[in-house]
Amino acid sequence: MTWSILARDSAGRFGVAIASRFFAVGALCVHTRRGVGALSTQALMNPLYGPAGIAMLAQGHTPAEVVAALTAADVGRAQRQLHVLGAQRAGAAYTGDACIDWCGHRVYDDFSVAGNMLAGPRVLQASAESFVASAGRPLAERLLAAMTAGEAAGGDKRGKQSAALRIHGDEDYPELDLRVDDHTEPITELQRLYDVSLQRFQPFVACLPGRKDPVGELDRTRIEARIEAFVAARRRAT
Repeated sequence: MTWSILARDSAGRFGVAIASRFFAVGALCVHTRRGVGALSTQALMNPLYGPAGIAMLAQGHTPAEVVAALTAADVGRAQRQLHVLGAQRAGAAYTGDACIDWCGHRVYDDFSVAGNMLAGPRVLQASAESFVASAGRPLAERLLAAMTAGEAAGGDKRGKQSAALRIHGDEDYPELDLRVDDHTEPITELQRLYDVSLQRFQPFVACLPGRKDPVGELDRTRIEARIEAFVAARRRAT
C-alpha cells in the first residue's frame, strides 16, 4: 500500500523516502544502518525483515541474498514487497505475486524504487526519472523530488496519508529522520518539514557528539556561528 525509493550517494549516505495511504508509514517500513545499507518492507509488510535484513548485510551478505533468504523463510511472502540496498553494487527487490496491482519494482546501480497498490507503473518510472535528473543536489532533495514526481504520476491509487524521509550518514544515528504520520498532503508537508530542518536543525545535528568527536561542540557561540554559516552557504547555493 506504498511506494518508496532507496538510494546511496557518493559519500556513502543512505536515503529512504516513502509514502502511502496508510497511517505512519515511516514507523515500521524503513530501516537503515551506517555503512551497511537501507531496506524497506512494504505491501502486507513484515517488520521482522528490517532487523534481520540489516544484520545480514552487516555480515557481508549481498542484497540479493538478503531478499532471497527473508522471503524464502516467510510463508506470507506472496503478499510482501521488499527492496534492499547495500554499501556497494546494485540492490535487490522482491514483489510477491499476491501484491495488489499496480505493483512492481525497479533496481538501478545506486537506487531502487518499489511500490504496490499504485495508480500504475508510471509512478515508479516518474520517481526514478526525477531522481536521475536531480543528480548533483543533496540526497534528501533528490528523494523528495522523486516522491513529488511519483505523486504527480498518480501515487497510491487509494489516496494520501503519510510519508517519511530518512538520511543516514557516518553516524550511528540518522542525519535526518522526518515523518508525516497523518496528513491530507503528506509529501508537501514532508517537504515543508525538510525546509524547516534547514533553518537550524541540520547544522545543529552536525555539532552533536559523534564517532569522530565523542563530545561535540559545547560552545554555544560557535554552535550559532556554524548554524549561521550553514544558512548563508545555502542562500549562496540557491
